[in-house]
Amino acid sequence: MRWIMITLVPLALLTSAAIAQNSLPPQPPRMVDGQPIETRNPEKAGDKPLFPEQTRAPYRASVPFKVTTLVDNLHVTWGMDFLPDGRMLLTERLPGALRILDKNNVLSPPVQEITSVGAGKEIVLLDVAVDPNFRRNHRIFFTFCDFIRQPSLNNTNTYVASARLDGDKLSNVKVIFRATPQWPARGLGGKTGGRIVFGPDGNLFVTIGDRDTSPALTYDWFAAQKLDNHLGKVIRITPDGAPAPGNPFIGQAGALPEIWAYGLRSPEGLAADPRTGALWESELGPRGGDEINIIKKGANYGWPVITHGLDYPGVAIGEGIAAKDGMEQPAYYWDPSANPAGIVFYKGNLFPQWRSSLFVAMMNGKFVSRLTLSGNKVVAEEPMLMDLNTRFRDVDVGPDGAVYVLTDSGTANINPNTPPTTKLLKLTPK
Repeated sequence: MRWIMITLVPLALLTSAAIAQNSLPPQPPRMVDGQPIETRNPEKAGDKPLFPEQTRAPYRASVPFKVTTLVDNLHVTWGMDFLPDGRMLLTERLPGALRILDKNNVLSPPVQEITSVGAGKEIVLLDVAVDPNFRRNHRIFFTFCDFIRQPSLNNTNTYVASARLDGDKLSNVKVIFRATPQWPARGLGGKTGGRIVFGPDGNLFVTIGDRDTSPALTYDWFAAQKLDNHLGKVIRITPDGAPAPGNPFIGQAGALPEIWAYGLRSPEGLAADPRTGALWESELGPRGGDEINIIKKGANYGWPVITHGLDYPGVAIGEGIAAKDGMEQPAYYWDPSANPAGIVFYKGNLFPQWRSSLFVAMMNGKFVSRLTLSGNKVVAEEPMLMDLNTRFRDVDVGPDGAVYVLTDSGTANINPNTPPTTKLLKLTPK
């Protein structure tokens, strides 16, 4: 494959906030029972859903809840997971840091050993996931990008690493998988992917973003459609980083064996449905066309051939089509964009009314969306936490059944002296 380097732009212009911008400013969702929360016209004139309930589900309120701020001094948070002993692992994106929150809400200093996998003294830290067999092996996994503070640029992409965690100390920290191709680190700002979900067999599903900007600056914009790279893909690997047995393209000439699904743009969230085991993904779209997809083995999700959105300058992407034979449709989409990030299915006992709901953290939309599902259809939507007027990066369900939410600062700030402002919130019954 030929990768064309046309120009490089400053990191500040490639942050997730810049990439996720819309021509239409965000507005508070409309909360009228039975009516969609979105009232604006679609970004793409004339765009329509291709089947009932694909977009603009009606608003339905559920139950009141209480919001508790557990931590208010985190720096550019990205991901979280829970240890069997009740502690939480939290990641700070840049400068990359792993923090441990104990059961008394005391936050540890950064776990120093995490950066040993990087090309320099720092990394861009993304998701963290606790091995399902942690009680036996004490293993955790995390995703990251290299970062070096120097004028010359280091080549990087999204990588997967593992480590052993004993108490608050890491050991045996090592990279198990490196997505290809690599290119200069000024493209770190967005579309990295990096979400991790364990399959029932213990193998890892990991999202890799297509990493391009708009208009296309750094390489062939159709990389997500090609199988000779990891860009715009969901990969499936063993805990040691090898292609997982049963992957759809193993043995196919010109295809990378780690690929599970392709044709994705900026896969920001990944979660397994506890009812069915199906893998669901949230996708930050272009100008309009944010998606929820059900990820299937070997399936093509169409980017950038089909999309319900526009390119950021306001022009059609490719042929401007929203459907094509052989390409999957999103199960649900938002237009104009709300910028979905982390997702999780509710599987706790504190909120029986929320069981099997899909929670979506919204960045530009500045709310957390609770989607009510009937089978694989979204039949209602409830925006939450709008009064906080902040971006949200991730959402998870704790062993206690509470919903945990990470806010987002809206920047990949590389200045470690910037005051930490992001928060960890906990939702419990009122």
